[in-house]
Amino acid sequence: MGTKPSTRNIFKKIGEVITSDTARRWIQKALILVLFSLVVNHLAHRDSFPDGESYRFPVEGFVSSIVLCIVIGFITYFNFKRYQNKYFFKKVEAATIIKFMASTLGYIVVFYIPVNLLLNVIVGAETEFYYIVIGLLITLLVSFIFIGLWYAQDIYDLYQSSIKDAELTIASGAKMTKLTYEDIACFYSENKIVYTVQNDGATLTTDFTLNELEETINDQLFFRANRQMIIHKDAVDQIEKIENGKLRIRLKASLHNDAIGQITISRYKRKVFMDWYT
Repeated sequence: MGTKPSTRNIFKKIGEVITSDTARRWIQKALILVLFSLVVNHLAHRDSFPDGESYRFPVEGFVSSIVLCIVIGFITYFNFKRYQNKYFFKKVEAATIIKFMASTLGYIVVFYIPVNLLLNVIVGAETEFYYIVIGLLITLLVSFIFIGLWYAQDIYDLYQSSIKDAELTIASGAKMTKLTYEDIACFYSENKIVYTVQNDGATLTTDFTLNELEETINDQLFFRANRQMIIHKDAVDQIEKIENGKLRIRLKASLHNDAIGQITISRYKRKVFMDWYT
């Protein structure tokens, strides 16, 4: 009696795992790899053409390409996780994406030649470095395309999360408060105390310094206006040109606070600020 429910639960959990979005995406990727390997290996040699008189299924090439795709898949997956934990959690920008892609292709180059040599030894094939180099170039091109397609949605989701869903824990003595980036209008320092101003005007003290906050928060949303102030892009209400090439920033009317009533951007930071704001 007790075995049947537990068996049903096991099959139910397996079904939930298989039908999950993550599992479906991995299954789709696996099917694409298999189809891609079949097509490429059938077109690679004349004897492998399905309509040829001397047709022979390209077992060696098919197995080699599948193994290579699995190795590349693991390299990409672990490198993506490393970048996700180290860089993408804070902000997602073009430079970081390029570094992720370049480092992944670099790891593929490092693994490609030993894997090919090993496979040639296993299947008893001759090693021709010319074809290894040509194969490496084709592999890098195909990997670049597939990695871009497969991880585009993941990177976009991380970008959305870093912009909208990211949270900052504000510690003030024994009290901890979690705020999303969208809840925060600015940070300012006064008498060596750093304050967090929310969009409704509420103010919290924090144990962070402005330098620590600048290193932690997303600089696509926040800007270090001066030594006393970090502002959120959405909190800016008005930008005014003043003397000596400076800018005067007025925050939204809901933020009634004498300490942040007017913010001055120096002429040295003017261009950087306008590039960030626009």
